[in-house]
Amino acid sequence: MVKIRLRRMGAKKNPYYRIVVADSKFPRDGRFIEEIGTYDPLASPSEIKLDVERANYWIKNGAQPTDTVRALIKKASAN
Repeated sequence: MVKIRLRRMGAKKNPYYRIVVADSKFPRDGRFIEEIGTYDPLASPSEIKLDVERANYWIKNGAQPTDTVRALIKKASAN
């Protein structure tokens, strides 16, 4: 199954995430199909850069977003 999920980047205690489309069998920080955005939770306010069109394309083609990514898509499309 294809999932839209977060890929953790950054140093210890300094997380930075990339929003990626990946097969659910691949590890969290492993191989992915496409990178569609970034998320920086430590910025004030938190910074979300997301290609909403690509996210919607993948969802229409059967990709399942995680709960966190679903909330980020909702926030990004509201702006």
